[in-house]
Amino acid sequence: MLIAGTAAATVAVTTGLALEAPAVAAPTRAAAAAPGDLVGADPIAHLLRRATHGPTPASLAEARRLGAAAWLERQLAPAKIADSVSDGLVARLPLAFAAIADVRAAVAKNSYVPMKQLGRATIARAVWSNRQLFEVTAAFWANHLHVAAPSSGVWDSRGDYEARVIRAHAFGRFADMLKASARHPAMLTYLDQRSSTKQHPNENYARELMELHTVGMGYTEDDVQAASRLLTGLTVNKGSGQYAYDASLHLTGAVRILGFTHANAGTDGEAAALALLDHLARLPATAERLARKLCVRFVADEAPESLVTRLAEVYLANDTAIVPVLRALFTSAEFAASIGRKTRTPYEDLIASVRALGLGPEKDGVAGLDALYDIVAGAGNAPFRWSPPNGFPDVAAIWASPSAFLARCNAHLNLAGGWYPKQLTRPADLLSTLAGPLPATYGALIDALAVRLIGVRLPAAHTAAVLSVAGKLPTSPLTAKDGSLAGNAPYLIALVLDSPSFQLR
Repeated sequence: MLIAGTAAATVAVTTGLALEAPAVAAPTRAAAAAPGDLVGADPIAHLLRRATHGPTPASLAEARRLGAAAWLERQLAPAKIADSVSDGLVARLPLAFAAIADVRAAVAKNSYVPMKQLGRATIARAVWSNRQLFEVTAAFWANHLHVAAPSSGVWDSRGDYEARVIRAHAFGRFADMLKASARHPAMLTYLDQRSSTKQHPNENYARELMELHTVGMGYTEDDVQAASRLLTGLTVNKGSGQYAYDASLHLTGAVRILGFTHANAGTDGEAAALALLDHLARLPATAERLARKLCVRFVADEAPESLVTRLAEVYLANDTAIVPVLRALFTSAEFAASIGRKTRTPYEDLIASVRALGLGPEKDGVAGLDALYDIVAGAGNAPFRWSPPNGFPDVAAIWASPSAFLARCNAHLNLAGGWYPKQLTRPADLLSTLAGPLPATYGALIDALAVRLIGVRLPAAHTAAVLSVAGKLPTSPLTAKDGSLAGNAPYLIALVLDSPSFQLR
């Protein structure tokens, strides 16, 4: 069900997004405001907007009871957090994170079923897991060491890659994650390393290993060629689909790669390849690049240089350990000052909407998860569904367009109305659950909805614009006898979610 044209026009003008719409009187335009003014200055809410897939009343209450520092430490120890709802949903998708042999035993070759289940399981965990910081961090690393799904050749290995490379090391050491990635069939297939031989070394993985996974653009073509020679032998067993080192494929000969030197004299070059990976993981350029990407993800599109420098130092001082870097980031002055400086991607917006509305998973089956996946796939932002090896971009400008905004509006309205996906469980009376006892005016109703869904009241002009869809003013009286309320409720809820305040991460 699509959002009404008048509602879309009203909200488009209110948000100031580049969306053509009928003329609206000047007072309905929001006054110029700093992004932080749109979401408030509450440091707990700020932390949860960035360190989770979206605050909920329960998570906010927990963080306020524990305090920010204690909440962060609890999230940094996810094994101690019960997660039965998320675990139960993933259990309905048995191939999502299955081992390669189990996938091969369950489905025909090149089946899309395992990758389909992986996408749905990822959404389930993003929405309903109690281990929110772990899920957000795992998503970051999956995007950094990206293997597209669906993608040719990884039908049997992509879920195993997520489980045994990304999720196994998301709170561990980057050096270990990098080596696990380099020895996994999914990565070796996706970046063509499995076809590399001493007669014809393939440079694709060697290049992306440096450009995307570690140092960035500070390499030369000689570095690429030397690395591609050294990495020959890392391959995939054609029979089992498992990682294998084949010494007969390895090209010997001394190499020099970004300060790494090795005689590479023997046919068993696996140890030399792993030594190169360790070297790359510990280079200052890698530390700086990872620190910058973490800042772009969690702080601001323009990473604060002071924080980038400090996080790189923490990374190197802790032998590539990830948790100390996260702790330093979330407790930094730069993070505290970054309120309102990140915008949600379409995927984050959908997940945050489901969480903010308090929608629960379906009682059985996965049709609702299928529908949520289809929504973000339509927006071009479904989990892992990015073909190039650089992973999804994470800056606001990439996702800002009229069509993208209207897609968010449509998703908000469908969720608020319970129209799609129908399978998700919801309160019997969503409006009263969100807004509490019926207030005396429509303006007070929007205030209550905004505080519940966003954490702050909307600017006055935004409130007036939202209510114009229902033909009401902020001062319009509201009583239980108002026959239009039930019909207007989904639109009012959705329009609050459409506001620029909710778009901010």
